[in-house]
Amino acid sequence: MAQSISLSVPKSTTPSTGVRIKIVALFKTLGTLTLLLIALPINAFIVLLSLLWGILFTKKPAVAAHPQNILVSGGKMTKALQLARSFHAAGHRVILIEGHKYWLSGHRFSNAVSRFYTVPAPQDDPEGYTQALLEIVKQEKIDIYVPVCSPVASYYDSLAKPALSEYCEVFHFDADITKMLDDKFAFTDQARSLGLSVPKSFKITDPEQVINFDFSKETRKYILKSISYDSVRRLNLTKLPCDTPEETAAFVNSLPISPEKPWIMQEFIPGKELCTHSTVRDGELRLHCCSDSSAFQINYENVENPQIREWVQHFVKSLRLTGQISLDFIQAEDGTAYAIECNPRTHSAITMFYNHPGVAEAYFGKTPLAAPLEPLADSKPTYWVYHEIWRLTGIRSGKQLQTWFARLVRGTDAIYKIDDPLPFLTLHHWQIALLLLQNLQQLKGWVKIDFNIGKLVELGGD
Repeated sequence: MAQSISLSVPKSTTPSTGVRIKIVALFKTLGTLTLLLIALPINAFIVLLSLLWGILFTKKPAVAAHPQNILVSGGKMTKALQLARSFHAAGHRVILIEGHKYWLSGHRFSNAVSRFYTVPAPQDDPEGYTQALLEIVKQEKIDIYVPVCSPVASYYDSLAKPALSEYCEVFHFDADITKMLDDKFAFTDQARSLGLSVPKSFKITDPEQVINFDFSKETRKYILKSISYDSVRRLNLTKLPCDTPEETAAFVNSLPISPEKPWIMQEFIPGKELCTHSTVRDGELRLHCCSDSSAFQINYENVENPQIREWVQHFVKSLRLTGQISLDFIQAEDGTAYAIECNPRTHSAITMFYNHPGVAEAYFGKTPLAAPLEPLADSKPTYWVYHEIWRLTGIRSGKQLQTWFARLVRGTDAIYKIDDPLPFLTLHHWQIALLLLQNLQQLKGWVKIDFNIGKLVELGGD
């Protein structure tokens, strides 16, 4: 499992500090590009063999009884690739889109993708974003739009829904629902009102609220989380209160807390972390999976957890939701599962459905299902092999190496597929390589590479 990391962001830097940061960024980026260059021939050889295999053993593409044109967003991310493959395998035509910044998406070269477009960043140009979606919907005669949202885009897809709904179905929540689900405090408040288990939570708009909080009356520690998405600070799980009031005050004052950028102070419940993805239509749970989780999750293996499934069923049925919803849970030592966060969008756990033939029906079918679809019993855990290779640098014992090797043997890469191999090459050695080169031009620095999401995690990034 990935370990959480704690990062503090300096409020100001001296010129010499700025130079050092750029030098570190330069060598870090050049070193990573060198490693990718070393891996390129191996990757290319694997992909070439797979292409030859495809030529020799090509299967006839499926033909749907009612083929549809499906628009899928989030083209840089593995979860968008997975849905494109699932819909294509069922005989539908898939059009993939992504923001202009990610025109270099390696997934555009997938066999499952018929056309690829880029659109404006919604937070920069909401009207332009909606208009671009509308033009694509009209031009490609789209029947259904399935957003695979970034955290920023989920609300803007909801805002675009009324305009798009005149021409196609938008498989996404209305704006008021998205806003509530995406607000960590509002979500826990809503779940609590339905009698569902959630941790104690407080909305924080001023550091003084935390500094003056009487922790002596609490039985558990607390953590602070930004209500708006923060790709770096979301991994900071500093427990409050700190050892001294001064340390608590220093930590809280280092965070960008304000009425405009509220945070949530949430009870920290020790236990097992789990995450879910659920596809729902009119309150019916149609597709569901659950996996062990961590702050930076890059491995997925289906876990049967009836209590969590019932929690999700109760929630989505009560609100009659239609769309895709992902939740994070903590299962405490007494067995109680607490929902700690909700994301109104696709979860990367959808990769566990890589070999399931019923995904398209779960999304688009109008007939109620006897039970929600779950990953097949013979499906393997999914991982990202380039993440796994990087993990080798942290192995310190033979037992750790044995565990690492067993994980590779038991599982399957979430991107590589023998009958659709090009994304495995183009994501790693085109998309990520070009992002690194762009970063090198600006010497911005970056925290880590997320091959799953297809981006560099940067301070203040998307």
